[in-house]
Amino acid sequence: MLFPDLAYAAGAPPGGGAQSMLPTIIMIASMLAIFYFLLLRPQQKQKQEREQMLGSIKRGDRVVTTGGLHGTVTGINEHTVTLRVADQVKLEFDRSAIGRVTAGQGEKDA
Repeated sequence: MLFPDLAYAAGAPPGGGAQSMLPTIIMIASMLAIFYFLLLRPQQKQKQEREQMLGSIKRGDRVVTTGGLHGTVTGINEHTVTLRVADQVKLEFDRSAIGRVTAGQGEKDA
């Protein structure tokens, strides 16, 4: 077994101790900070904007569901939204199924 012998022959690295761990700790802390500001922070902001959008939905808004269905909000419940997708066709969806609001009550499609 040649490799374990080489590991023992190398010995301990010079300057060991707490001083050699400081750059490693700084690098790990900086990587965690970068991870937080580049990934977690924007994701939290998007989640907050989505919750705000879902909370501001009102009757008459034109919306698109996450499945791509376009409709007009006719009823709102705490957890569900009723959409009119065609004449005499109303469908009930979870509030979380709303992907985006395309137009408000006073706006008309062009």
